[in-house]
Amino acid sequence: MSTTIQTIPILNLAIALVPVIVLIAVLHRWSLDSLHAMYGVLRMLVQLMLIGYLLAFIFEADNGWIIGAVLVVMVTAASWIALGNVPDQRIKLLGYALASIIIAGGLTLFIVTQLILSLATWYSPQYVIPLAGMIFATSMNSISLSVERLTAELGRGVSYEDARGIALNAALIPIINSLFAVGLVSLPGMMTGQILSGISPFIAARYQIMVMCMLFTAAGFSAIFFLLTARTLLTSRH
Repeated sequence: MSTTIQTIPILNLAIALVPVIVLIAVLHRWSLDSLHAMYGVLRMLVQLMLIGYLLAFIFEADNGWIIGAVLVVMVTAASWIALGNVPDQRIKLLGYALASIIIAGGLTLFIVTQLILSLATWYSPQYVIPLAGMIFATSMNSISLSVERLTAELGRGVSYEDARGIALNAALIPIINSLFAVGLVSLPGMMTGQILSGISPFIAARYQIMVMCMLFTAAGFSAIFFLLTARTLLTSRH
């Protein structure tokens, strides 16, 4: 198989923005939050352009301290974003979210990089940064969904134990749907990228199995740790 991947010219890439602009126009026409969507798109463009330069520097540096600092920033940002549904308790719950992502996400990252991939150096940036990004983002979404559903159920007068179970189920819906759909409905990002770069589909499938297992684990245990440790604060308003 070819090991080269086609470069997308800037003008061709701009075509991807055409349907985005149309969708934002529809949101505006329907009196929905088009400004929020527009801000999200603009922020995505800026962040991805900047991260391209940053990753090039990180990969060339190949320094454990730099990788460690990047992981700290990623975990902190994920913890803060995860609590967007409870802005009035964001500061108080930040430590719980941070601990949950570090424990569940960090342990998952360790298992994948040190036991499954057996990296020669723990900070190998080509592996650690992309995998950590997927793990921490999944943990972030899991906590966000769980806290939103828990507070909603508590607000309806549901007991904490029942609300906790409902919240955990809600947090796992996206990743469980992905488990059902992978290979049938979609080829996930890592597998698609590897195939496009010329890697054998059989090898890409092994990597994707690893990824799906790590994401399921990170999502589930992040939500569990958060729901267990932050119980007092989460129930204080109800």
